[in-house]
Amino acid sequence: MPATPPDIDLTTGFLNRSGGVHAAARAVADAEAKGAALAVLWLDIDRFRQINESFGHVGGDHIIAQLATRLRLALRSDSVLVRMGSDEFVALIPSLQLPMATRIGVMLLAEIERPLAIDNLLMRPSASMGLAVLEAGEDALSLLERADRAMIEAKRRGGNQLIISGDERLTGRLGVQLAREELAIEADLHSALESGCLTLEYQPLVGIDGRIEAVEALMRCDLPGRRLLPGKFIPVAEKTGMIVRLGEWSLLQGAQFAARLRDEGVPTKVAINVSRAQLTSRNFAPALQAALICANVAPALIELEFTESLFLDLSDIVQANLRSTWLAEVGIAIDDFGYGYSSLSNLKDLPASKLKLDSSFIKVLPEDRRAYAVVKAMAMLGRELGMTVIAEGVETAAQQAAVEGAAVDAVQGFFHARPMPEEAMLAWLKERTTHAP
Repeated sequence: MPATPPDIDLTTGFLNRSGGVHAAARAVADAEAKGAALAVLWLDIDRFRQINESFGHVGGDHIIAQLATRLRLALRSDSVLVRMGSDEFVALIPSLQLPMATRIGVMLLAEIERPLAIDNLLMRPSASMGLAVLEAGEDALSLLERADRAMIEAKRRGGNQLIISGDERLTGRLGVQLAREELAIEADLHSALESGCLTLEYQPLVGIDGRIEAVEALMRCDLPGRRLLPGKFIPVAEKTGMIVRLGEWSLLQGAQFAARLRDEGVPTKVAINVSRAQLTSRNFAPALQAALICANVAPALIELEFTESLFLDLSDIVQANLRSTWLAEVGIAIDDFGYGYSSLSNLKDLPASKLKLDSSFIKVLPEDRRAYAVVKAMAMLGRELGMTVIAEGVETAAQQAAVEGAAVDAVQGFFHARPMPEEAMLAWLKERTTHAP
């Protein structure tokens, strides 16, 4: 069987993001050479995260594949179809002026909304759509940006509608600046990976009894003269698929730091965050094993943090990767518990030994007695299930006293230490060891 070309998305058979950008450049050059029109439709499936949470990765892929088939059958054969993100599509349609492009866009929205069966349920998907038609002298990236901005405005207005570029709320310089920022961040990430500008900082998890439970690895991107904040670059990395590469880099760097702590006489577990994209990749288990072998570190010194929704994804690849992690005797923690779709009924079935309570519960302590009651109940339940319970985001002495009263096992937050570079973390741990009773 011939190998799939590297610019093809396996689920849909469409071009992937990289192939799509190149195809857009060719389509623009073609249109300019012929003096012809070119329309771009950018679609984003509404509430797709909820679909993924409800039906898992396999169910999400099933829906994406069916919607891709609908798009392919509904559009002309000379249209170029691209999967730009997990739930985003672009259609490049040559020789199409605005009036007809608008009619086709409306027709596609109706086509997407037709009932679709999954797991004996009948659902009606919908999409937010942006439309842009090539302007004189415009380059491919600018054309795609305008379609993307129009789609974002359609989503802002509630979804299941078409917005034509120029009708969106953010127009002119501000709109271009916001769109170009995402592209610039993507370029920055590629540059950071190649030039060594990515680093890990570490924040300790401190037991109520003063022992160090672990140190969590947090990614930083320090470009020449400026720091790119995680809140900016992580969403872009997730959207473009770069998060898998960044995650594998973090695994290796974190494992090497765990080995160094061991060699320096302060053996401490290093906790590393794992994204959904990593856990749905067939390369996850080999990357984990490679990190352990290259760093020459015992699995007991590594802990992986997953959000609860990842455990609930019943797809074969996710379950196989979770099983591989457990069999490798690497620690497993549930991160940000209580945020989003958390359910107490799921805890008994999750193969984790650590439960990290989301900081939203902690930041309102000690004033919010209801939040305190939840934290106290979760600490007791976690202990009964054999889990270590961590309170995230402890910043004040009052919050520390509150979580101690709630009987959590350990805390993480600025009250004890801010995230710090590797050398500073090592010195901090040595100092605590020296002054330990």
